[in-house]
Amino acid sequence: MRLLRLQPNCAMAIYAHPDDADVAAGGLLALWASEGCAVHLVVVCDGAKGSHTPKADASSLREARREELQLAADLLGAATVIELERPDGGVVNDEELRSTIVGLVREHRPEVVLGPDPTATFFGGVYVNHRDHRETGWALLDAVAPAAAMPLYFPERGPAHQVRRLLLSGTHEPDVVADVSRTIDTKAKAVLSHLSQLAGDADAIRDVVYERAEQAGRPVGVAFGEAFRSVELAF
Repeated sequence: MRLLRLQPNCAMAIYAHPDDADVAAGGLLALWASEGCAVHLVVVCDGAKGSHTPKADASSLREARREELQLAADLLGAATVIELERPDGGVVNDEELRSTIVGLVREHRPEVVLGPDPTATFFGGVYVNHRDHRETGWALLDAVAPAAAMPLYFPERGPAHQVRRLLLSGTHEPDVVADVSRTIDTKAKAVLSHLSQLAGDADAIRDVVYERAEQAGRPVGVAFGEAFRSVELAF
């Protein structure tokens, strides 16, 4: 495990649901944005099924989550928020999604792309990684390595662009930790912006955000961290 030392000019975070980026990488995204990095947030799903309440109205939930997403993105300092509006539970690593991601990467030309590690399925015998997370992760990997960097893949999507680094969250094989001690409060506020997902337990969720960040930072000696699997695609 090593301390992540990156200060990109442009980064793109590609996650399945409206709250995923905040939970996984909100501290790092906020830190980079505060340092002048253009942070582009891509959300694949519309969030309309993100409720345990049987009588919840999907349309109302979709709009609520969109508002929560924008509030959180503003807190993080994101330059853009791009919503692909695929239905919850319906993400597929298909040609259409890969083409869309390739187009976004070529348009914004990020040095670093963040997203979920699709190889992580089971967590501690108590959680199965959401299918949308896994499919988003596979689509992200296939779009960035190698499609976006090779001009004969999706030539209609613009000039090729080589992403330099992938940072994969929710991984069983983390090898870098970002020091987010300066922005942990911002991360917590962003996570808590997703009121529809808190189930009335805002204080407990806030505590979990800090506890997990403290655990992640411990191996590299920082107060609060976020852990990732790092893949260097270009030097």
